[in-house]
Amino acid sequence: MDITCFDDLLQAARLQPEPQRLLFVFAASSVPDDATPQQMASHARGEGGELTPILCVDKTPDELDTFAALAEESRRTGQDWHVVFVAAMADQTAYLPDNKDVDQAFQRMTQMIKYGTVSSLLAFDRTGEPILFSAA
Repeated sequence: MDITCFDDLLQAARLQPEPQRLLFVFAASSVPDDATPQQMASHARGEGGELTPILCVDKTPDELDTFAALAEESRRTGQDWHVVFVAAMADQTAYLPDNKDVDQAFQRMTQMIKYGTVSSLLAFDRTGEPILFSAA
């Protein structure tokens, strides 16, 4: 199944033979203090910049109805974000109070974002539109 929107993601997760847990890492975009005027202009157009993970949330597909609901929940945290990265994993131990698999997955995802190796993650902008990243 091609995932072209957030609803496709939810549908694909719900169709898996094993229960799924969706992992969301919200990231803010910025430019470094020593950015050139060209880099700042590019960033102002929504291009380039550095992504910094700021918020991690895990949900089952049944806990989400729409992207708008996820975005609203994130707004209540007070964290300003530009991109949300998504991965999925089998949810065999989701209801245990200390799920080390989820914690480890979040650590891997945040490292991938910091190093710019995000090709295996889905990404959406604040409106829920998919984002494709390309090399600079």
